[in-house]
Amino acid sequence: MSAGIIVFAISILSVFVYAIMPKGKIVVLQETDELFRIVKDGDIICRLGDRFWSQYFKDVSITDKRYSHVGIIRINNGLITVIHAEGTTEPGKDFVKEESFEDFLKIAKTIGVYRAKNIDGNQISNLAMKYIDAPFDWEFDMRDESRLYCTELLYVILKSITPALKLKTTYVKLLGQDIIPLEAISDSEYFSEVYLKGAL
Repeated sequence: MSAGIIVFAISILSVFVYAIMPKGKIVVLQETDELFRIVKDGDIICRLGDRFWSQYFKDVSITDKRYSHVGIIRINNGLITVIHAEGTTEPGKDFVKEESFEDFLKIAKTIGVYRAKNIDGNQISNLAMKYIDAPFDWEFDMRDESRLYCTELLYVILKSITPALKLKTTYVKLLGQDIIPLEAISDSEYFSEVYLKGAL
């Protein structure tokens, strides 16, 4: 299936789902101060967004439907940013990017922060830097690491540190293949939940 067909199908489905889904309470950004004190370099931040396909990616998970997107926290000289692979409908904006912590939280309805149990967070965030500007993987093909979707970015980094590590996958009929759902992080033996806030 071509990338164009996949994008079109997801967009149509997402517009419909977004129109009928209940809207959650937006996370109040005054709580950002609390998050600033909690997060560490290399933490994994999950959010449930308000974009067209957020509901679709949330529902790919079977056991935990709180999130639709994930990023990697980077703390450098006191500045907190998030590195994440984001697909958007805006031309030229679907790639691995580093953006401010506040911008990443702007569309969040739920936020969860997870910490790798046996992997150094600095190593995770340093490795994430090398993937900035890599194109978003609209084919969701885990065999091709030149293009990445959000959970795939994290998986590629973790595998390079701990080759034996395996994250849960789920078969998605629309794509005709397995992808890594958000619950592979939030419901995983490899991570501890250190923060949760939002519409549950």
